Amino acid sequence: MLNISKHSQQSLPLGASDCLLQPLWDYLLFHHLPLISSPFFPAILAFSSYVLFSLPFAALDLLGERVPLFHQYKIQPDRQPTLGMMAKSFMTALYNHIVFVLPALIIGMFILPAPVLPQDAPMLYEVFIDGLAALLLFDTQYYVWHFIHHKHPQLYRWVHAIHHEYLAPFSWSTEQLSITKLMTVGFWSTLDPILLKCHPLTTWCVTVFSIWMSVEDHIGYDLPWTLNRLLPLGLLGGAPAHDMHHQKPNSNYAPFFSHWDEIFGTAVTLSKKKRTKNYEKIISEKYCF
Repeated sequence: MLNISKHSQQSLPLGASDCLLQPLWDYLLFHHLPLISSPFFPAILAFSSYVLFSLPFAALDLLGERVPLFHQYKIQPDRQPTLGMMAKSFMTALYNHIVFVLPALIIGMFILPAPVLPQDAPMLYEVFIDGLAALLLFDTQYYVWHFIHHKHPQLYRWVHAIHHEYLAPFSWSTEQLSITKLMTVGFWSTLDPILLKCHPLTTWCVTVFSIWMSVEDHIGYDLPWTLNRLLPLGLLGGAPAHDMHHQKPNSNYAPFFSHWDEIFGTAVTLSKKKRTKNYEKIISEKYCF
C-alpha cells in the first residue's frame, strides 16, 4: 500500500496564505495529492526530467552538421555520439532505476514515516534562498566526493570510471553512472532539503533545476543562451567546464558552480582557438577511462 499523507480535501482552505504560489500548491493538493505524496514521486520527477531535457540535445547530436545553427557551437565537433552510445547510456540509467532505485523506494515505504504535506505554499523568496542553499550544499558535497574518487585509483575504477567512458559527453551520458554514485547523489539530494527544512515544492524545484543543469553540463555545446553564459562572473561552469573535465579528468570537479575549482586551483579553461588545436591533437588518440 502506498505511503500517502492524511490530508483531506475538505481540510485544505483555499488561499491559505497570500503567497503567489498558493494557487499552484492548492491545485496540487486538491487534484494530485496521491501522486505528490507518493514515495515514488521524487524518482519519477527526476527520471522524467532527465529524459525530457535530454531529448532535444539528442536530436541535435543525431542531426549533426545538418543543423549548422547549433552545430557551430559543438565543443568537440569531430566527436559525434552515435545512436548506439545514446542507447547504452539511457539503458544504463533505466536499469539502475528499475533494479536498484525502485526496490529501495519500496523498502522505504515500510520503514519511513508517511510524508506530511503543509497546507501553505512557500514564498517565492523562500524557494530561491532555500533552493540556492540546497544547490550550494550539494555542490560542495559533490566536489569533495568527485575529487576523492579521481585521486583514489580503486574508487575511480569501481565507482566513477563508467561516467568517463566517453571523452566527449552528450546529454544521455548525464546519468551513465554506477549504482554507487547514483545512490550517493540520490542520498544527498534527499537529505539536504530535509536538513535545510525546505518546503516540498522547493525541493521539487531544486530537483528539476539541478537535473537541467546536469544535462546542460553534458550536452557538449557551448550555446550562447545556456545558464553559464547568462549568469555573470563565470559563476557556473556549464558544458565547457565539464567537457574539459572529460578531456582532463583532474580538473573541474564541481558539478554546477565554479568557486571551489577556482579556490583550489582545479579550474581549467581553454580559449576557442586553443581548444580547436587540442581537438586536432587528441582526435587520433584513443581514450579509455
